[in-house]
Amino acid sequence: MNINKIRKDFPTLNKSVNNKKIIYFDNAATSLKPIQVINSQKNYYEENCANINRGLHEMSEQATLLFENSRKKIANFFGSKSEETIFTKNTTESINLLMYSLINSNFFKRGDKIVLSEMEHHSNIVPWQQLQKKGVKIEFVKINEEFELDLEDLEKKVKNSKLVSLSGASNTIATIPNLKKIEKIVHEKDRLFCVDVAQLAPHKKINFKKTNIDFIAFSGHKMLAPTGIGCLIGKKNILEEMQPFIFGGDMIKTTNFNKSIFEEIPKKFEAGTPNISGAIGLGTAIDYINKIGFDNIINQEKLLKKICLNKLKTLETKNPNNKINIYCNTKSNSAPIILFDFNKLNCHDLAILLNDEGIAIRSGMHCAEPIVTKYNKNGLARASFSFYNTKEEIDYFIEKMDFILKQIK
Repeated sequence: MNINKIRKDFPTLNKSVNNKKIIYFDNAATSLKPIQVINSQKNYYEENCANINRGLHEMSEQATLLFENSRKKIANFFGSKSEETIFTKNTTESINLLMYSLINSNFFKRGDKIVLSEMEHHSNIVPWQQLQKKGVKIEFVKINEEFELDLEDLEKKVKNSKLVSLSGASNTIATIPNLKKIEKIVHEKDRLFCVDVAQLAPHKKINFKKTNIDFIAFSGHKMLAPTGIGCLIGKKNILEEMQPFIFGGDMIKTTNFNKSIFEEIPKKFEAGTPNISGAIGLGTAIDYINKIGFDNIINQEKLLKKICLNKLKTLETKNPNNKINIYCNTKSNSAPIILFDFNKLNCHDLAILLNDEGIAIRSGMHCAEPIVTKYNKNGLARASFSFYNTKEEIDYFIEKMDFILKQIK
């Protein structure tokens, strides 16, 4: 894999902050976009800027073709069927779609239980919390001292539950749980199983049809695609039984002043004009990832994390009065994320000082306040990598942190 050649595809990497070339280590928040993705959106607006599934004119038919071709690419990429692949704006909307559709389908009743984990993003906590108003209970699977999901605790809590919804890769502690083991535990109890793969999909191949997962949710912007586009993918037989929760144009087969008959899946879940250019961009992003290859992506990101972890240890040796704490899974199969703090430097101050040097990291709660406050109530710093990052960028990152720490007594 030619990193230097790949980096030329990402215009943002030419950007400067304070006259310093940007180093982007905030990939878990959103990835950068290659020029191919940017151009695919531009081309839609310049060449085929029309609504889909409505007009018989050439531009509308071309736009519809591009939109549905992207759906096919996504389905092939995730090992699902096209009709199982529902466009949403992001993971958050996907999980809300699932939650509200299950309510509308009378899936939950008072006293039912949902199982989540302590490491969830807010998008996989807050929607389910709304069901507490209807008497549904939530239990959280514990995270152990090795930053792993406690599978014994999961097995206990799955009993008497109706649904289990877990992160496929944590955006904080970097844990990638063993989904094969988990799906076996969940389906032995005949529960619905949803996985938030927002942080997993950019870094590891997922084959939906070879799993026993009922739903996966993801955001395109984490995986080189534009913002405002994502998907909920679900088993066809379950989706067919579910009721939609957004109603309006394009999701109906027929209507009159008294009632409406809905379209088949996936259209019945896609009311209104969708993010057409975003869907096209997501299809292009998938083409780009396929071209790079997951083996290359995994190897590069694994190497970057290992190098950075080793170099972070040297900072403590050079700055013994400013201890560094690592709060994430460091195993080779973990996500390319490092969550950390220094005992004498607030994470926000560090992020601001690094920004002055052209380095972008994230600081704070990372939309995962329950797990972050377990380790530091004031928030934590996070560096997250993608395949277009380099060893040289890590060297510069460590050099500037060393400089910052030396100023702190």
